[in-house]
Amino acid sequence: QVQLEESGGGLVQSGGSLRLSCVGSRSIFRAMDVGWYRQGSGNQREFVARITRSGITEFGDSMKGRLTISRDNARNTVYLDMNSLKPEDTARYYCNARGFTEEYWGQGTLVTVSS
Repeated sequence: QVQLEESGGGLVQSGGSLRLSCVGSRSIFRAMDVGWYRQGSGNQREFVARITRSGITEFGDSMKGRLTISRDNARNTVYLDMNSLKPEDTARYYCNARGFTEEYWGQGTLVTVSS
């Protein structure tokens, strides 16, 4: 089992920035592909970004161009830097880690963007 803990959410004004963090509880986290998803009120969970264990990045369409995803394997941490935030980015953001045969989710961190 790998526990994932997200942090960094909060209230930010439109146009602002936030950095989300996802910390994995075990070193095997370094060998996993890690992604971020979000779910707003009344919406389905949506893919935001992913970084593979080898550092390849991929972004969803909704926030493309406003994101940076990175990982610090020494800290078992993946970061999601979000810029130029909009009210429609308001959602709970979830960390997802995938290995060869397993998948884990965190509890999420809430991001609220005010207009």
